[in-house]
Amino acid sequence: MADGSAVPARTRAPDPALPRVCVIGAGSSGIATCKQLFEAGIPFDCFEASDRVGGNWVFQNRNGMSSAYRSLHINTSRDKMAYSDFPMPADYPDYPHHSHIAKYFDDYVDHFGFRQHITFQCAVTWAKRREDDPMAGLWEITLETGEKRLYDALCVANGHHWDPRWPEPRPPGQFDGLEMHSHYYIDPTTPHDLRGKKVVIVGFGNSALDLACELGRRENTDGVWLSVRRGYWVVPRYFGNEVLDHFNNHPSQDPPLLSRILPPRMVARMLEKKIAAVHGRPEDHGLPKPDHDFGASHPAISHELYNRIGSGDVTIKPDIERFAGSQVIFKDGSVVEADAVIWCTGYKITFPFFDTLTIDAPDNDIALWKRMIDPRFDNLFMVALVQPLCAMMPIAEEQSKLIAAYLIGRYALPDPATMADERDAMHQAVKSHYVASARHTIQINCGEYAYDLRKELKRGVKRAKAKGNPLPIKPRAAKVLRVAAE
Repeated sequence: MADGSAVPARTRAPDPALPRVCVIGAGSSGIATCKQLFEAGIPFDCFEASDRVGGNWVFQNRNGMSSAYRSLHINTSRDKMAYSDFPMPADYPDYPHHSHIAKYFDDYVDHFGFRQHITFQCAVTWAKRREDDPMAGLWEITLETGEKRLYDALCVANGHHWDPRWPEPRPPGQFDGLEMHSHYYIDPTTPHDLRGKKVVIVGFGNSALDLACELGRRENTDGVWLSVRRGYWVVPRYFGNEVLDHFNNHPSQDPPLLSRILPPRMVARMLEKKIAAVHGRPEDHGLPKPDHDFGASHPAISHELYNRIGSGDVTIKPDIERFAGSQVIFKDGSVVEADAVIWCTGYKITFPFFDTLTIDAPDNDIALWKRMIDPRFDNLFMVALVQPLCAMMPIAEEQSKLIAAYLIGRYALPDPATMADERDAMHQAVKSHYVASARHTIQINCGEYAYDLRKELKRGVKRAKAKGNPLPIKPRAAKVLRVAAE
């Protein structure tokens, strides 16, 4: 048990009268889904490619998908990252190490008692929605063992920080040194020995800043140059003695009344002024001036970057113009003789088990109702396919509550036409608010989004009651299998 205040919820045995569900992935989002299904008595199987839960937070995960490096710590605070009914241990630091987080996920699964429903070292290689009678609408799941199984519904929680996205287009020219993506970085000596080397880091996300600060220490490299395409906002981990997100409620709680009343741009401007007053603006520290309002892009979180820049350990450079042998030539005409380039250029949203007609995300662009559902499919749910300004775990938890309520008939979806209209409106609103880039296609404001899901759940409960609470997804998979066996 991670914390004595977390008491297991009541659970009931899987009910064969409810639809059978497949969950892909046992990372932080997949186990949140499993927990809600388990407590609702919904029969399910979860398939995980690795040998343990935790996904991206399992350092050197044997499935090869984890991007965790040796020094990685969370960049949202301990209390705001935790699931709502399972606090992290009080003796965890404000920003725990990845090893703390991995243990927390293991404890979560064992505390609520659903580990037996997870099949480890068994990836899903294909997921197909059958259209032939009597299987029409069922999901046929192919496992890496070659076995095929049928399910009434499918929850996808495979994550979207595991398939590295390289620069498109890559700067022209030949670079004679080492090129690697940050996904593969472990520490200054692994998988490549960077000690005493001159390193150019490209990008300005959290990983780029973490790597720049770590490698910028003179005992690690002979210099770091951070190539920045545009101006970004930098947010520290602390304001005085308070953690960065102390003024936010946990996503499971309604946002403060003031933030619901004030226009988002006004709230963003207030935060911008507070950050500037305490830590200065990016251009005060030699970074490009942001060309967008605070809140219109995902801010970079670092309490160390400005110190490294001010100490001369990290030198800011503009975008790369081209390569010429060992030379990295930047768009301002400056040149660095470099030994290595590390691309911190993000990840592709990828579903290797779907064909592109089912679900696809070209250029990382994907529009779903409430960021969860394609209106064409009433039994397919995408879990945590969002880019939040908070931790992913509470968001996956809120989504999974709605999914479980739907599968037991307590909640009813809107009609497909309404879902399509609301999906398009939300997608366009995000595009109009955030900077246009592959990084901001699935952005959400955590408090607003979770609050909206809870309001939608209440609306859907009323819709279901008006219909007599019928099961929207009938439990047919087991019956079809029995018929086929006979």
